[in-house]
Amino acid sequence: MLFNSDIFLFLFLPTVLFGFYLLGYFRQLNAALFWLVIASLFFYGWWNPAYLVLLAASIVVNFIVGSRMQKQQGSKAAKTLLMIGVLFNLGLLGYFKYANFFVDSINFTFGSSYHLDKIILPLAISFFTFQQIAYLVDVYQGKAREYNFLHYCLFVTFFPQLIAGPIVHHEEMMPQFMGKNLGRLVTSDLAIGISVFMLGLFKKMVFADNVAVYATPVFSAADAGQTITFVQGWVGALSYTLQIYFDFSGYSDMAIGLARMFGVRLPLNFNSPYKAHSIVDFWRRWHMTLSRFLRDYVYIPLGGNRLGNSRRYTNLMIVMLVGGLWHGAGWTFVVWGGLHGSYLLINHAWRGLRKGKEDGLFLRCLYPVLTMLAVIVAWVFFRAETFTGATEILYAMAGGNGIQAPEWMTQVKGFARLVRMSGLEAVPMSGVPLEAMQLIVFLFLIAFLMPNTQQIMRNYMEPAFYSIQPVSRWVQRICFEPNLFYAVALGVLSAMTITTLWQTSEFLYFQF
Repeated sequence: MLFNSDIFLFLFLPTVLFGFYLLGYFRQLNAALFWLVIASLFFYGWWNPAYLVLLAASIVVNFIVGSRMQKQQGSKAAKTLLMIGVLFNLGLLGYFKYANFFVDSINFTFGSSYHLDKIILPLAISFFTFQQIAYLVDVYQGKAREYNFLHYCLFVTFFPQLIAGPIVHHEEMMPQFMGKNLGRLVTSDLAIGISVFMLGLFKKMVFADNVAVYATPVFSAADAGQTITFVQGWVGALSYTLQIYFDFSGYSDMAIGLARMFGVRLPLNFNSPYKAHSIVDFWRRWHMTLSRFLRDYVYIPLGGNRLGNSRRYTNLMIVMLVGGLWHGAGWTFVVWGGLHGSYLLINHAWRGLRKGKEDGLFLRCLYPVLTMLAVIVAWVFFRAETFTGATEILYAMAGGNGIQAPEWMTQVKGFARLVRMSGLEAVPMSGVPLEAMQLIVFLFLIAFLMPNTQQIMRNYMEPAFYSIQPVSRWVQRICFEPNLFYAVALGVLSAMTITTLWQTSEFLYFQF
């Protein structure tokens, strides 16, 4: 079931909210929690009920291991249990997500012909696996304790964040699920939740899905071995850069909004990453809870930056390669992770060289441009299905197939003279209409200049584990207020969004 489907919006969500607050009204708190667990399992099983067995088995095993570990706190047995639990989770993830990838890689490398039937990837296995690994480690370190199976089930399955995150910690969610006010209808929570949800739905349906139509044909053609022109390459890469931005930004807002409707706050997972001034800054803003997981449970256990620069750089590269593989079982994802690992190494080395020196205006302006260009190049590998497709698009973007101007530029006053003076060849490009260029420019201006949802809603949304940046005076003037202007504005956005529900599409991060 998709957040942007009519059955979710007009049947599932109202029913779950009504049942939850009805039980809460009669102070049946455990029944309200049980209702949320059943609803979450139904939500997960909507795609393929068979994988409910896998999710249930994962929950039961991790709960048992965690409970036993709590009783053996501080002993060697606890460490053994932790290893068993982590290996169990990684084993499930390895089989369902990476078995076919490893067999295909072995066959390609050694010319063998091992066969493994196609394994269908269970929805959200990467997210609920990492979340439960974090829980086991936290139990081992004495940071988490859980003896109530119902509470643990809700911690894992809570449907606003089950499918694509954020990856939450036990200590963030349990105090909220066990709060005395849980289930009591707070109208401000409901109003804010609906507002944030609709803003996210608008980003997904109106921005992400509309720019996707200019990315998909280019990548499909490149993967099929067709020659890509200079403009097509850039339009395809920029379109996907914007598609994944607004798709994930929209999902993150919708998850936060849905949780807030139930009086629950989720950690911030997306914070205007295209405004970053460095790759380090980018990863503090993009998929923030995944970055947090990789830092706390991979980078620091490997030694972090405590063992010298060489070890630090090695650890950073390992972390980013793991992050790449986490996103997908393919070598293009490994390259994407490797590129970001290389970017981080260069970024840290540059910081070391510049330590104690003040950056001038030129460098301060150059940093965000280089960061954005590096991110765009990496997205090409992230999106392409094949190495051939990725390299063809990058080759075209570098002018390898010549630099041509789209024919429509000769029909636009000002551009026509520029085309003649530059000596460029004007060619018809039915796949790159003027509307594509206009939409790309418009969406980049939104991403670069406009405040994000959390900043707009900052007066009503700032829980303890959010990290919302300070805003300028003009942003403060447009921050959300419960007044007629915002009611009308959100009503218009909602109406525009609902009219697009017929073209329902999955969120990009659902495939990970």
